[in-house]
Amino acid sequence: MINSQRLRELTEELHACADYLVDVFQKVKASQESKDFYEVVRPYANKVAELNAEWKEIAELWVKTEKPLYLHPSQISTASDHLEVISIQAFYKETSRKRFMDSAKSVQFILQTVLDRL
Repeated sequence: MINSQRLRELTEELHACADYLVDVFQKVKASQESKDFYEVVRPYANKVAELNAEWKEIAELWVKTEKPLYLHPSQISTASDHLEVISIQAFYKETSRKRFMDSAKSVQFILQTVLDRL
C-alpha cells in the first residue's frame, strides 16, 4: 500500500529544498565564496539524501502501481540522482551555472508533476 500523504509531504519538502538550493547557488555565484563543507554542505546534503531516499522508494512504487500520466520510474530515478548532486554543487562557486540550473529545473519539474498527479 502506498502512503500518498507521505509521498505528498516528501515531495513538497524536496521541492522546497530544490528552491532553497537554487537560491543558495545564486548567492554563492554572486559572492564568489564557496561554503564550508563540514559546517554547511555536508549536514544539508545528508538531510536531503535522507529525504530523497525515502521519496525515491515511495515515488517509484507509486508510479509503477498508479501509472500517472507523463511520469515514468526512470524520471523518478533521474530526479533523485540530480537532487543528490545539486544538494552539494549549490554551495560551490566553481559549479557550472548551466549544468546546475538544468539539473535543478529538471528536479523541480518532476517534483511538481508528482504533486500535480497526486
